[in-house]
Amino acid sequence: MLFPLMLILAGIAGLYWGGEVLVTNAKRLAHHFGMSPMAIGLTVVAFATSAPELAAAITANLKGAQDLAVGNAVGSNIANVGLILGMTALFFVLPAAPRFIKRELAFMVVVTIMLYPVLLTGSVIGRLEGLGLFGLLVLFLWRLLVDPDHQQEYAEEAIEDVPLWRSGLGVFAGILLLVGGANMLVIGASDIAQQLGISERIIGLTLVAIGTSLPELAASLVAGRRGEVDMVMGNVVGSNIFNLLCILGITALIEPLAVAPGILQVDYWMMFGTSALLVVFLLTTRKLTRLEGAVLLLLYIGYTVFLFVGNA
Repeated sequence: MLFPLMLILAGIAGLYWGGEVLVTNAKRLAHHFGMSPMAIGLTVVAFATSAPELAAAITANLKGAQDLAVGNAVGSNIANVGLILGMTALFFVLPAAPRFIKRELAFMVVVTIMLYPVLLTGSVIGRLEGLGLFGLLVLFLWRLLVDPDHQQEYAEEAIEDVPLWRSGLGVFAGILLLVGGANMLVIGASDIAQQLGISERIIGLTLVAIGTSLPELAASLVAGRRGEVDMVMGNVVGSNIFNLLCILGITALIEPLAVAPGILQVDYWMMFGTSALLVVFLLTTRKLTRLEGAVLLLLYIGYTVFLFVGNA
């Protein structure tokens, strides 16, 4: 038991620091291309902070722990809204522009709804479905990057004086840390699941999902502290879109993914419910308040307790 725990701690540390290195250098690259904070959050930061989920899902799938792979992606989306937005909103009020709610947030909810019939198709996400999911991501990114609302000029002093090659090397180093951390986390979590008789689905939905969501939490808290609240919303919504379209899509292209029955019975509806509640909150006041953040966080805590109590 001690060795798997050490692997999990080392894996989470690798994921956290890898995410930090990757986010920092990815933001430097984004500044050079004149992207707005919202666009940075929806694309570069979202992809960077979703890289742990991608690495963990691919590793788990190749090792035959498919419940862990699907549970990680779904659980990360639940954690992104309930844990990350909920906790960040306790410290910073998070506004959302009407066009963001109507476009990017609405797209996230539509993708979540579209995932249900995919999960129902023989309880397997096949290569064809994976290709369709990834194709939707490509269309989303293309529309986002050509949108003039997401382009912005930066003052010279806003761009850190770091050569492009150095930023690129930092991105590569961050990815290496993420892949190594994901591999250790999956191995350790799978060992504990077997020793305690806890299903890989629950481990993926909780421990692995939280561990791979640490970069999103760190990036959101740092962005909130710096007053870049647009990046917080963009990071979470973009990460959720990447989780469903990129992570499940690419992982299923490599090897078809089996879907545990519990995913459809409980976890999918929790993911959909928290996303829908976020839309209701933002449509009402155009911002996420501390009270609403507390509601999301309490829902996430209650869901996590339910998973373990129901498995006992």
